[in-house]
Amino acid sequence: MTEKEPQLASTVMMIRPVRFESNPLTAESNRFQGKNDASAEEQQARALEEFEGLVTALRDAGIDVIDIDDTPEPHTPDAIFPNNWISMHADGRVVLYPMEAENRRTERRMDIVDHLDKVAGRVVTEVVDLSGHEADGHFLEGTGSMVLDRSNRVAYASISSRTHLDPLGDFAQRMGYDVVAFEAVDSDGVPIYHTNVLMNVGEILAVICDEAIPREEQRKAVLARLRETGHDVVSLSYAQLDAFAGNMLELRNDQGERVTALSRRALDSLDNEQRAALEANGRIVCAPIDSIESSAGGSVRCMLAEVHLPNEQVNEP
Repeated sequence: MTEKEPQLASTVMMIRPVRFESNPLTAESNRFQGKNDASAEEQQARALEEFEGLVTALRDAGIDVIDIDDTPEPHTPDAIFPNNWISMHADGRVVLYPMEAENRRTERRMDIVDHLDKVAGRVVTEVVDLSGHEADGHFLEGTGSMVLDRSNRVAYASISSRTHLDPLGDFAQRMGYDVVAFEAVDSDGVPIYHTNVLMNVGEILAVICDEAIPREEQRKAVLARLRETGHDVVSLSYAQLDAFAGNMLELRNDQGERVTALSRRALDSLDNEQRAALEANGRIVCAPIDSIESSAGGSVRCMLAEVHLPNEQVNEP
């Protein structure tokens, strides 16, 4: 590409929950979830309230939100996390991803892609469908499995049961990315299920729980690549990782300001120096989503699918 793709989106897509609840098919690989013993009805009610609060906070900060309702059937308890099945790119391509849990695969909805193209005024030039890797038992759960440095064409990926090398290589070849793959584990030595739980790459600021990368050569390689691409690095602790501080997303609002979106729990876990680094980088937007985090094991970044698709050009008469 002759011109760098912008790193930050100004529009996000969010899926309004209809039958949200902790998903038993994802619990084995996601040690962050299942810490809520409320009934399914209570989980849905709380998640819906938290969802609407986050939408309001983002819009108040000048972020464009395309909100789409989930469907009651088929039951998709994790549909609130659309970034795992779809990514949208500045050249008009939409990528669909292979998902580990069978009841997450029906989250892939072509009617949503059509809505973006025909209703939301975005240009979709091609759909790149990687879901065929599911037949081989290989998975790559979108921008959960990968943290994309779009401007520098680097995909950071922590290998886990949800992130395999074959579809990762397929994505990289088709989309023109270099891959920085590594292993990351939680404080008990268990592989971390998604890369976006432990790191975020913004325009200038990168946030990462680097102590979660146990192999020194891999840790050094990740940090070196971040710095080589001009990023200032803020390191997180394991306690902050557990509070979803790594699961933040940097955006750009309608005033051209950088906006960092994260949960209230994540923000509260940061120390004064880390918070000052975020504040110096731009505006901070947070919302309490404790029920979503404890039930489903994902946070704000997981709820936001960045819309990098170009706007439809309106021809002047």
